Amino acid sequence: MEEKRGDGRNANQLRPLACTRGILNRSHGSASWIQGETKVLAAVYGPKAGTKKNENPEKACIEVIWKPKTGQTGKPERECEMILKKTLQSICLLTVHPNTTTSIIIQVVQDDGALLPCAINAACAALVDAGIPLKHLAVAICCCLSESGRVLLDPNKLEEQSMKGFVYLVFPNSVLSALPEGSSQLGGPPVQHGIITSVTHGRMSVDDYLLCVERGRAATEKLSVFLRRSLQTQIPGDNSKAGS
Repeated sequence: MEEKRGDGRNANQLRPLACTRGILNRSHGSASWIQGETKVLAAVYGPKAGTKKNENPEKACIEVIWKPKTGQTGKPERECEMILKKTLQSICLLTVHPNTTTSIIIQVVQDDGALLPCAINAACAALVDAGIPLKHLAVAICCCLSESGRVLLDPNKLEEQSMKGFVYLVFPNSVLSALPEGSSQLGGPPVQHGIITSVTHGRMSVDDYLLCVERGRAATEKLSVFLRRSLQTQIPGDNSKAGS
């Protein structure tokens, strides 16, 4: 019989999910993403005329600003900004609005594990809410490895702190039903089965990493279904929720 985790879940079980779009009135698009006790808000402003310094004016510029729950922005937050920026650049159609800047503000409300994947999912939902043209949707998940070699999906904060290694994975979701007008599906099967972003922390062998990718990809099928359902037209103030 499989050993249960501290919160009662099995190894491949995700925490309860909730997503709400259009929560901020003054932004062009916004979304909240809740996974267990982790909660992130994402707001999109733009596209605005002009690009940032050292950016290509023939393409749209993506700017990410990470706001922690408390305190000042430090090295961990700047690393999250960089990873999130590169991830969003890979899914946005940057040639549709050249010489413009779209800003994505990430506000951490509560961090109880898998914070960066939750922020990526929130940002993706907010981009759709803002009508930013995308190549495809994306879903993110965290997979961690225990000292005994057990792979656990979507860890909470306590589990993250006791793991010997973990990996953040972002997979493409190329179903078009929820994409903004002007988006397009590019790449065909390679896009569907590829990895957009992969970030590892701690100690992990190649075999362990490949097992995490396999488990993570399987779990994102549920995340993909939930994200697509969440991104359909919502009644103002309506929530999309899914159990574990």
